[in-house]
Amino acid sequence: MRCLLASLLLAVSAGAQADAMHLEVTGANANGRLAPRYAFDGGDCGGQNLRPTLHWHGQPKATRSLAIGVFDPDAPTGHGWWHWFVLDLPATTSGLEQDAALPPPAFALRNDYGQRGWGGPCPPPGPAHRYVFTVYALDQAHLALAPDTSPANALRAVQAHTLDSAQVTLTYGRERP
Repeated sequence: MRCLLASLLLAVSAGAQADAMHLEVTGANANGRLAPRYAFDGGDCGGQNLRPTLHWHGQPKATRSLAIGVFDPDAPTGHGWWHWFVLDLPATTSGLEQDAALPPPAFALRNDYGQRGWGGPCPPPGPAHRYVFTVYALDQAHLALAPDTSPANALRAVQAHTLDSAQVTLTYGRERP
């Protein structure tokens, strides 16, 4: 009986793992380092500020919309740095090509550069920073958040309605002069 119960639990666990959300971010080398073209194009960051391609699958059937956030927890601000936050992506969306427009009614919040849309990496010279890409499957079609909502506040609303999520952490760094 114990063997049967253990086998059933293992099968259920394996099934749950197979159905879990998965996120892929194109634009990094084999070591998970973002290509320089994705870096911010302001200051001395030297990038083209291109948003990498993202693809995901495995969101729950009850998904009504999606949200995406890109966050640098290593930024020397004391509270990290938001590079991108998107709300109200249609539930049928399974990816975004490099720099492609967002499908309606999706919209981007103002990032920590003060711009709406993607703001690529631009860490200070020194150790590489981590960039956490997260896609959230939500139980609401629209979160009714204003476009001027901060990403930190939006994250709280998103987390309250998250059915599942997937993350990829990539790195980017700049050499000391």
